[in-house]
Amino acid sequence: MAAKQSKVRISFKEPALIALETLRTHKLRSFLTLLGVILSVSTLIVVVSMINGTNRYISDKVANFGANVFQVSRFPIVTSIDEFLRLQKRNKVIGWDDYEFLHDNMQFAKTVGASVEKPQAKVKYKNDSLDQVVIYGVTANMAEMDEKEPATGRYIVDADNTHRSNVVMIGADVANRFFKSVDPMGKTIYIDGESFQVVGVAKPLGSAFGQSQDGFVVMPIQTYQKIYGSNDSIDINVQALGPGVLDLTKDEARMLMRARHHLKPMDEDNFGIIEASSVMDLWKQLTGTLANTSIWIVSVFMVIGGIVIMNIMLASVTERTREIGVRKSLGATRRDILMQFVIESSVTSAIGGILGVLLASGVAMLVRALTPVPTSVPMVWVTIAILIATAVGLFFGAYPAHKASKLDPIEALRFEA
Repeated sequence: MAAKQSKVRISFKEPALIALETLRTHKLRSFLTLLGVILSVSTLIVVVSMINGTNRYISDKVANFGANVFQVSRFPIVTSIDEFLRLQKRNKVIGWDDYEFLHDNMQFAKTVGASVEKPQAKVKYKNDSLDQVVIYGVTANMAEMDEKEPATGRYIVDADNTHRSNVVMIGADVANRFFKSVDPMGKTIYIDGESFQVVGVAKPLGSAFGQSQDGFVVMPIQTYQKIYGSNDSIDINVQALGPGVLDLTKDEARMLMRARHHLKPMDEDNFGIIEASSVMDLWKQLTGTLANTSIWIVSVFMVIGGIVIMNIMLASVTERTREIGVRKSLGATRRDILMQFVIESSVTSAIGGILGVLLASGVAMLVRALTPVPTSVPMVWVTIAILIATAVGLFFGAYPAHKASKLDPIEALRFEA
């Protein structure tokens, strides 16, 4: 048994070493042989790393509603302009009365908060100003769901809304612009001409696709409506009691909103319920197109690479005809010759896969360093890519190996290269 196992190890090691030696000796030919495999594997890994990194990024930065949180808003997730225009005519503005109705009647909600957003405002401090600052109006209980947390000072509290106080928590960009060397707490800034006292500075959120997320101010929602009016639709943020009742809580919110809007049983909802999974599903649909395209590109490169490997292996069989004859005359079986060339082909292709992974990892690092596009190379796909490359070598090396194994030893010994 031990001798048999030793023979198996030798039968794999020898052709693998021959494949490595061939790659080392004929560098240019080896590079051209492996180019198709390298390109296919590197394309696959780069695309997967971009999709994987961006999915994580979207999950952390964009679809981060908080644990067990969903949003009731004027519009659901819309995928076309025509649909948006249709819903704009049909769907009602979500107002303060809608928020109070859900807040007072929901049984499965832990927290029901409200927020409203103004995408562009001008903020001034003394003689300095900052344009395109995002204004958020919030209820105090949004502190339990909002990713914007105070680094110093505080968030908005109930008393701020009750008194419609002109107080704000400012984002890190606003603080760094106006208060580089002074404490911002208690200072007065002007937002669209209205004076506000700074009561908090938020923790930095970083950037999303190269755009800073820290250029904002947070004020009481009642103060927001006092200044800007109540025509802007608000978002109602609902946190379920736990993950087990999340779907039940969404159904309850939907039922209450339909009742409040006097919708008949067969009527379509004239509001939207959005959760993190819905945003991620939409994003994955968009990236799915890129993934499908990349699969076709990878398949073409893989087939080209496999055909090149097959041709090179056929040439190798011809070059080594006498060697095959000698091996057969010394007792090598057809299976031994077959295994030798199949292993050589597979090892050669696997090395191309490894080189493709290394190339893709370098490209992914460059993309992450030089662009706002996040990348993350998943080890699962690295393994899959190398296995696919090996399988390509195995498949396309089968015919040359079969041809080598069928050579007549006497004719092979007579062969002159």
